[in-house]
Amino acid sequence: MNIIVVIISVFFVLVLLGFPIAFSMGIAGAATIMTVATNIPLLVIPQRVFAAMDSFSLMAIPFFILAGELMNGGGITKSIIRFSDSLIGHVKGGLAHVNVLASMLFAGLSGSAAADASSIGAMLIPAMEDDGYTPEFSVAVTAASACIGPIIPPSICAIVYSSMSGLSVAALFMGGIIPGILIGLSQMALIVYYAKRDNFHTSPWRGFRHVYKTFVEAIPAMIMPLIILGGILSGIFSPTEAGVVACIYGMIVGFLKKNLTWKKLPEIFVNAAITAGTTMIVIGFAQVLSWMLTRGSFAEILCNGVLSLTDNKQMIFILLLVGMFILGFFIDTTALLILAVPVVAPIIAAVGIDSYHFANLAIIMAIMGACTPPVGVLLFICCGIAKIPVMKGAKALTPFLTVMFILILILSFIPAAVTGIPSLLG
Repeated sequence: MNIIVVIISVFFVLVLLGFPIAFSMGIAGAATIMTVATNIPLLVIPQRVFAAMDSFSLMAIPFFILAGELMNGGGITKSIIRFSDSLIGHVKGGLAHVNVLASMLFAGLSGSAAADASSIGAMLIPAMEDDGYTPEFSVAVTAASACIGPIIPPSICAIVYSSMSGLSVAALFMGGIIPGILIGLSQMALIVYYAKRDNFHTSPWRGFRHVYKTFVEAIPAMIMPLIILGGILSGIFSPTEAGVVACIYGMIVGFLKKNLTWKKLPEIFVNAAITAGTTMIVIGFAQVLSWMLTRGSFAEILCNGVLSLTDNKQMIFILLLVGMFILGFFIDTTALLILAVPVVAPIIAAVGIDSYHFANLAIIMAIMGACTPPVGVLLFICCGIAKIPVMKGAKALTPFLTVMFILILILSFIPAAVTGIPSLLG
């Protein structure tokens, strides 16, 4: 118990003081070893860090990050936005709808919420402001729609969850399709409300010929998720190999469209390396924290605590989801999944909750936490682009998060919405 108290206390104090998540976890582990777990040598920390990163399945993460950078550098993101604009840009609140639809389409390229927020936000937040939308509303739409990235396959979060739980990556991928689409539609419904209330600007309809033209331009981008998922589901390649295929495909498309040049490649590779390196460091130190919590029997204590509150399976399901959402306020999504999955797995098994049903909704809840201070990386990215205070963006984002929260609670009572497609595909 002393181990749990020390490690959690030190970790949250450091997070609230503004320390980077990865270093907060590493320092918390070291502090625990030096104070209460003195029988454990400090050498265990670097050993655990490197052991956590030495995983074939996790190698998919840097490749998908690189694939997203290649697609962005190759102008694929712009083609997605142009197609989305031609399709629904003419309706009330057009650019806001374009933002959501573009995020849904871009989700199939990178699987990263941060990549979605930075690439689409950089183009659409200034465009929305020029079109008369307030900066805070532009931030709210972009950050909320970026949450779809880790849900619709391929999903980096699903890869992490799979590596920690042993669940099928392919099944987790497919289980995210319907929730991701429903979240996108729910955000569009909220935009319709604001569009009518505030009389948002409407772009002119350019005709079906323009839709067809932009669709043809966007075909290479939309083919990529089909290649990835088709290859994984058919057994042609693993998720890691799918990441490599995605990178090669992204380079070929970029060069053929003449938007990608040899001069651009070094910058693209450096950006991908920085993002991937940051992610892997978080994964490494999160494993240290997870291992220390396991030694302190945290999973058993939490399991007994939850079961003592109620024996209602549905209530336990909701309690765990809410817990994921709250923890997401303070902990990076990747780190949260590494910490939480080994802890909640015994509880899920004990009460008979469907693992895939919970996994996909838990990923969504963890991502929603990434939109909230103090850690909210998506909110920080979008507010940085719009140059507005974080709390101002957080206030505008609240209605979107509320709608998503309600939707997830509804989906918790409808397992088929998550498990239906994976079960059909076997």
